[in-house]
Amino acid sequence: MDPITLAVSLAQFAPGLMRFFGAGDAPAAVAQRAVDIAMAVTKSTDGQAALTALAADPALAQTYNLAVLAADTELVKLYLADVQDARARDLALHKTGYTNRRADYMVAGDVVGLIACIAILVLFRDKIPGEVVGLLSSIAGIFGCCLRDAHQFEFGSSRSSREKDIILGKAQ
Repeated sequence: MDPITLAVSLAQFAPGLMRFFGAGDAPAAVAQRAVDIAMAVTKSTDGQAALTALAADPALAQTYNLAVLAADTELVKLYLADVQDARARDLALHKTGYTNRRADYMVAGDVVGLIACIAILVLFRDKIPGEVVGLLSSIAGIFGCCLRDAHQFEFGSSRSSREKDIILGKAQ
């Protein structure tokens, strides 16, 4: 079984792992680290055997969860590697005079999509079925999340994230 599939299965014993999975190379590194931790905790030679051992023994599963929590700083470093590179790339391009029109268009598209969903919900709520209202509300939520992500990328995500960045900087 590949590391990502195995790590997703292992996440039932350490739910905090799920926040690390997305696109790019970082999830593969996180998945491999999660499998390595499982193999170390269960003293297994492969990931599938570790998964089987964790499923059979709740105390071992708890030990695995605690080991994942202990390795959290390392996992966060692996996960944030792509975002840090993207920010550095953006800054380097900006210094050369390059304007990232693609990002501007993406944000503009998110704004237009969000406004369109809200306008349809406001103007036609009585004329559309409840299922469509729910679907449009979900789509509006997705556009809102995209705008939030763009703000987090551009300005940093939160005070706690800034504190995490400081801690990670000291750990290096």
